Amino acid sequence: MALRSLDNTLPTSTPERPKKLPKTPAIHPQLNDENRAPQPPNADPSVDYIPSEDLHPIPDTESKLQIVMEGLESRDWIKVCESLNDVRRFALHHSDLLLPNLEKVVVVLVKAMKNPRSALCKTAIMAASDIFNGFGRGLVQSDGSDAFDQLLLQLLLKASQDKRFVCDEADKALHVMVGTTHVLHLLRKLRAYVSHANMRVRAKAAVCISHCVSRMGLQEMREFGLDSLLQVAASLMNDRLPEAREAARSTVGSIYGAFSGGDDEELKDSEVSVGEMWQNLCNSSLPPIQAQCLMKMISS
Repeated sequence: MALRSLDNTLPTSTPERPKKLPKTPAIHPQLNDENRAPQPPNADPSVDYIPSEDLHPIPDTESKLQIVMEGLESRDWIKVCESLNDVRRFALHHSDLLLPNLEKVVVVLVKAMKNPRSALCKTAIMAASDIFNGFGRGLVQSDGSDAFDQLLLQLLLKASQDKRFVCDEADKALHVMVGTTHVLHLLRKLRAYVSHANMRVRAKAAVCISHCVSRMGLQEMREFGLDSLLQVAASLMNDRLPEAREAARSTVGSIYGAFSGGDDEELKDSEVSVGEMWQNLCNSSLPPIQAQCLMKMISS
C-alpha cells in the first residue's frame, strides 16, 4: 500500500526573515516654534466686506431680484454672502422692489446670523444695517409678525459675544437701528430685554433704550409712559454690568432733561415747580427706595 505524504513535515530549509527597514523620523509641522513669527489667520478671499458707500445701484433690477432671492436659499454659504450683498444694494437703491420680499429676507438674515461661520454672520449683520437705512421708520411694525423680533434678538446676542469680528459690526447695526426706526415701536420691543437672563444682552438693550429716550420729547415719553420709563431705568440701576448702569443713569438724565426743558404746555400751565413734579412722578412710579435714589441722583 502506497504511503500518504505528510503535509505537516518540517521544511527542509528555513526561509530568510525579511530585513527591517531603517526607521525614519516622522515629520510634523512646527506648531509652536518660538524662533518663527506667528502666521496671520487665513482669510477667505471669496468673501468681500463691501462698505455701504461702495454699493452701487443694480442695472437690471427685475431679473436680478429673482436671482438674488434664489441665491438666498442656496446651500453654498459663499453664494448666500454674494446674494446678501445684492440685498444691500436693493435696500439702499431699490427699496420699493425689495419691500414685498422684506420679511423673507429678514428670516434669511436671522438664519445667517445663527450660522457658525463668522463671515456669513458678519455679512448678514451688514445687510441688516443697510435694511435699517433703506426702510427706516416703516420697518418696525406691530403687525403680529415676529421676523423683526427675531432679528433684534440676534443683533443683541451678537453684540454681546466675545468675538470682536462680529460684535463690533452688531453694535454698529444696533446704532443704525435706533437712529432710523420708529422710536416708540422700537422702545416697546426693547423693554422686554431689560429682564433677559444674559446680563450682556441686558446691557446692550439698556444702551439702545438710552439712545431711544435721548431722541424723544416729553410728549413721546408720555405716550410711551413716564412711569414705565422710570421703572425700566430703575431696574437697571443696580445691574451687574457698568454698561447697563451707565445707560440707566443716562435714561434718567434724558427724562429729567425733558422735564426741565420747559417746552411742554402742561408744564408751562402748572403752578408746581419742575422739581416737585419730578418728585411726585418718582414717588408715584417707584418703590420709596428707588424713588429716593433717582431724586438723589438728579440733585447731585
